[in-house]
Amino acid sequence: MLADGLSIAEIAKRLETSEQTYHRWRNQFGGMKGPEMKRLKELEKENAMLKRLVAEQALDNRVLKDLAEGNF
Repeated sequence: MLADGLSIAEIAKRLETSEQTYHRWRNQFGGMKGPEMKRLKELEKENAMLKRLVAEQALDNRVLKDLAEGNF
């Protein structure tokens, strides 16, 4: 849209967002192409899943340790 000569305010209005959101998005993803953005989102999703698994495993380990020590 910038290449078409629209201002940032006009682009934000067309996208129904604020200029601040536009600038934040541009800073975060501005240099990325479509496939790179998709891969980033996939990696973020995978990272969140792995963090959940690690947290669950740590909790399981703690419970087993407490049981082995007779703390329950």
